[in-house]
Amino acid sequence: MRDNKPEDLTMADIARMAGVSESTVSRALAGSELVAEKTRKRITELASAAEYTVNEGARSLRLKKTKTIEVVIPIEHHHRQHISDPFFLDMLGALADAIADRDHDMLLSKIPPWATDKRSNALVSGRADGVIIIGQGRRRDQLRDFTNAHRRVVVWGAHIDNEDYTIVGSDNRDGGRLAAAHLLSLGRKRIAFLGDVSLPEIKLRHAGYLDALQQAGVTADEGLTFNAPFDSEEAFAAAKILLDKKLDFDAIFAASDVIAMSAIAALGNAEMKVPQDVSVVGYDDIVGAAWYSPALTTVSQSIHEGGEALVRSLFARINGEATASVILPPKLIIRQSCGA
Repeated sequence: MRDNKPEDLTMADIARMAGVSESTVSRALAGSELVAEKTRKRITELASAAEYTVNEGARSLRLKKTKTIEVVIPIEHHHRQHISDPFFLDMLGALADAIADRDHDMLLSKIPPWATDKRSNALVSGRADGVIIIGQGRRRDQLRDFTNAHRRVVVWGAHIDNEDYTIVGSDNRDGGRLAAAHLLSLGRKRIAFLGDVSLPEIKLRHAGYLDALQQAGVTADEGLTFNAPFDSEEAFAAAKILLDKKLDFDAIFAASDVIAMSAIAALGNAEMKVPQDVSVVGYDDIVGAAWYSPALTTVSQSIHEGGEALVRSLFARINGEATASVILPPKLIIRQSCGA
């Protein structure tokens, strides 16, 4: 008998030592109940004593599974938002935890899965078992075509009527309503909105803001809605335009925490105090929101629950199960930037 080093041992060696077939060893080490418990225990003990581990790459090839989940953040080139955006970092952390809990690896990509070069598509090229797409952007037709062609896909974003792919996301309209209603409850009536309403999630947050104004009997002023991308520099510029116009406003509802922080910086440059002169509410409850000065009142999307729901739904689809979209309730987190 050759003196095998642990790294030289094969499944055939373990099978010979246990007096069983290689397929029995494979099933036993995978924990299959098709192998008798006594036999399974003996094989496991032999493998452990010999420091043998299963070659997961070879197993994946046999099973035609990669044990990898691709996460795509399809940021369009004309946007200045980056993967380093705090919202994305929070979401990626939540997804990484949920994927690792299921003994899978995470593959991160910025390239949309509907890209012309099919080699960039991990699902089509066999490099991933499923795909999670963060955000729907402006290319919903391409997204719809891709999800119609591939069932092992789940999307994070706004819930849109008549979409037949599985979406996980917070109730953006209710979140917008919560933010504006809180400002109204503090006596603020001239509430500016900063956000890119061409995006479906932001459009719904803006709709919720309008709902709250209407319910309070306050007439909405279209002149107080300003386009503000998620990029901090462009959001700062949008807030500066609001200030330069010398408009009458006493509050800002920002469609993201990054936009809210940029607005607070612009207000500070204009020697306006938050919350004494202007109350500010953000959206997302990113990690830094609680430590900002002043601490930011914001709407939480429950990102960690969202990450778990995305991964749970995707694995159900990988297993051939039907899945329904998931709507997470938003939560208003009250801190100092509103004064109450």
